[in-house]
Amino acid sequence: MEHILEDVRRDILPGLTHWQSPRFFAFFPMNASSAGLAGEMLSVGLNVVPFVWAASPAAAELESVVVDWMARLFGLPRRFLFYSGGGGVLQGSTCEAVVCTLAAARDRALGRLGGHEAIARLVVYASDQTHATFQKGARLVGIPPSNFRVIRTSAASGYGLTAEAVRAAVDHDVGLGLVPLYLCATVGTTGLGAVDHVRELGEEARRHGMWVHLDAAYAGSAAICPDFQDYLDGAELADSVSMNPHKWFLTNMDCCCLWVARPRDLTSALSTDPEYLKNVGADDDGAGKAPAAIDYKDWQISMTRRFRAIKLWVILRRYGAAGMRAHIRRHVAAAKWFEQRVAADERFEVVVPRRFSLVCFRLAPRSGRDDDATNHVNRDLLAAVNASGRAFMTHFVVDGKFVIRLAVGGASTELQHVMEVWDLLQGKAAEVLQHYVKPNGL
Repeated sequence: MEHILEDVRRDILPGLTHWQSPRFFAFFPMNASSAGLAGEMLSVGLNVVPFVWAASPAAAELESVVVDWMARLFGLPRRFLFYSGGGGVLQGSTCEAVVCTLAAARDRALGRLGGHEAIARLVVYASDQTHATFQKGARLVGIPPSNFRVIRTSAASGYGLTAEAVRAAVDHDVGLGLVPLYLCATVGTTGLGAVDHVRELGEEARRHGMWVHLDAAYAGSAAICPDFQDYLDGAELADSVSMNPHKWFLTNMDCCCLWVARPRDLTSALSTDPEYLKNVGADDDGAGKAPAAIDYKDWQISMTRRFRAIKLWVILRRYGAAGMRAHIRRHVAAAKWFEQRVAADERFEVVVPRRFSLVCFRLAPRSGRDDDATNHVNRDLLAAVNASGRAFMTHFVVDGKFVIRLAVGGASTELQHVMEVWDLLQGKAAEVLQHYVKPNGL
């Protein structure tokens, strides 16, 4: 083993992008922590496979307890809790959660429409800021690509999806004889951190019996703080909600919470019941309470599964609500500091107002109008920062603008690291701008 580990140090580590660095500001950081590592070691070391109740009763029970804890912490409506007839499951990723909910929505709709041949009429709706996972998931469950509607957003709505835009698209499709199936509302989009108008979208979806999924993969963690829970207003109108503790909740990859208001919709689409997997002595009282035996294989794509619940349980026990709120607020405060510095520097501009811990900015066009040169300057600036090895960020493009993203969220990231990256940006900006200076500006 010592030779293998030496090879890892020599050959593997130099070629990695170090996601746990406090100077990692790209994508949305995948948090690791000492408690998360301890939970991961327990999960891996015990190596149980809680796909049916009898396979590991305590593991299945712990999962149902943990997802209810999480729902309460985030202020989710009671309808997503087990004791109220809903329930939750720990998936590996949002992509898995999306495929499962799309399958549930599909089968529920096809049951009403009288057969699988009606699948060609089903339509899925999302915005141009929605994660591409939803387009991939729609294809995987058999929705024709031509029936996926990408609805434009604008700066006027903060790049959030509006009910008016959805209504126009849905009414047009209904006029063509199509069937609205599924609508995604996002709190904290990947590119810009935008927030959709959840309540308005939920009310619009109810007109046509659409399944509403609330995707809070990144920003859902912020809802542990009461001052951020307003972003989830209208969640009671959703059929499902998902968020990823492995993004901003100190939980090692992989862990995605998925809650559904009606578990039977999910299990009807995903369940299998071969004789060799039947539980012995399982009992479901059917009274809308948490069942005595939960077969989580029927809540996900694969049959087998990891013991993720113990990892999240250790996180919650170790840091508690107060500790997690402090973790979130530290990052939000650092992002706010960075946003203020960007706004105060006449060379830069904040592209969209910051809501959580993601700041989207760029070098502003000197000529007062956007052109290709402005995008080239910002591309060069991002490349120079990343090439320095002192920070790592990514970009997004909105309305033709090349935008630099600084996502604060690393487990060890402090204000000091954000201050250092601002100093780095200022220096690199001065170097890059020297190459583009012309008598009349850019």
